[in-house]
Amino acid sequence: MTNTAVTQLLKTLDAESVVTDARAMAPYLTEQRGRFGGHPVAAVIRPDTPEAVARAVTACHGAGLAVIPQGGNTGLCGGAAARPDEQAIILSLERLDRIRSVDAEDFSLVAEAGCRLSAVQAAAAAVDRLFPLSYAAEADCQIGGNLATNAGGMNVLRYGNARDLTLGVEVVLADGRIWHGLKRLRKDNSGFDLKDLFIGAEGSLGIITAASLKLFPAIRQRATAIVGLDSVERAIALFSQLRQASGDALSSCELMGRRPLEYALAHDAHCVDPLPAPHAWYLLVEASSSAEDVDLAGRLEQAMAAAAVGDYRIAGDAPTAAAFWRLRNTIPAAQKVAGASIKNDISVPISGMGEFIQRAGEAVIAACPGTRICAFGHLGDGNIHFNLTRPEASDDDEFLARWADLTAVVHDEAVRLGGSFAAEHGIGQLKPAEVQRLKDPVELALMRNLKAALDPADTLNPGKVVPLRDQSA
Repeated sequence: MTNTAVTQLLKTLDAESVVTDARAMAPYLTEQRGRFGGHPVAAVIRPDTPEAVARAVTACHGAGLAVIPQGGNTGLCGGAAARPDEQAIILSLERLDRIRSVDAEDFSLVAEAGCRLSAVQAAAAAVDRLFPLSYAAEADCQIGGNLATNAGGMNVLRYGNARDLTLGVEVVLADGRIWHGLKRLRKDNSGFDLKDLFIGAEGSLGIITAASLKLFPAIRQRATAIVGLDSVERAIALFSQLRQASGDALSSCELMGRRPLEYALAHDAHCVDPLPAPHAWYLLVEASSSAEDVDLAGRLEQAMAAAAVGDYRIAGDAPTAAAFWRLRNTIPAAQKVAGASIKNDISVPISGMGEFIQRAGEAVIAACPGTRICAFGHLGDGNIHFNLTRPEASDDDEFLARWADLTAVVHDEAVRLGGSFAAEHGIGQLKPAEVQRLKDPVELALMRNLKAALDPADTLNPGKVVPLRDQSA
């Protein structure tokens, strides 16, 4: 079966599009965490047009081969990796990397799925516009993967997730048809909003090959500040005050506990403690404006004074602002040095963040004494990376063997507060069991019905997001 499919692919695609050499395929098989992947596939397919993607999907569908779409392979949940003993191909979108059009007056552009996020940002900047999606992997991740996972990042507070930045999509369906949905309309009530089915579906309903994206006025000025606080509740109250005082100009609001900040300071010699005295929590905020005559720094200063904040700094120049952000962006790499960690990407209503951190922390410590809580993330949109670093006396493998039960403790607290166990990293292979355990039964049934309607043969990224059939038995 596999040989037949690869032979058919070789007939319909150019030689550069089909990779079967084991050494050449290896980089596509391993994901960055090392938890998933490394399993052999029949081939890696690298088509360079939507029509070539459609031919590849059609050939695999006919031969019973699973198709696993892959963007920049920067995901954290194994969504772009093969499963053990799976008859599959990896379909890389990396050669679909063209900016098809940029319309500054319409504040939009059309980018193919393989465009790196940084390239989309640069195309917008070239016409004095802003594409605001931004996060640490932007030089490597691809816009197709951003949409497939509904990526968030640092600017969700002001601009929304990837879904909110998308006007239309071009999609290859499981049966090989292409839906040309690249409209650039802000208003269209002529039927179902089909694009939203494919954004966040991790390639399990269709393969996004291009997207029409929203642009915004270029940023003319920024004001960045870091504040030391004694509680999450105080951080939440200050966030509300700063948002109001800035004229709703806050674009980022990041929360960091002292422990992750200390990890960053120990890991990177260029990181410097930002305030004279240590604090339990830090709030990193940034306000931005497309206008040149707004005193953002002055507004933040006034808000800090009105809130009686005792210890804070407002960056007086770009290098100081960059130093503040370096602390935040160093945390994920720095945490690795402290030992094995169990990552949790949760969201709760902003007002419930303090209760969640306290209750989840207490529950984790009770279940596994000595676990070091490493909490940081996007307070402005209620998304916290509630990561667990192994106890200092524990063995890495011993701690990681408890991933399922300790994660369940955290997820249960998030859901109890009306939150989500998957805020911005997706489901992939890491969380389908949690989808089945924690999703409302009606919602789960609707998701399965959509999968069955659009991909009845389970060709596209099977086993990811929501299995076509109940696998809990």
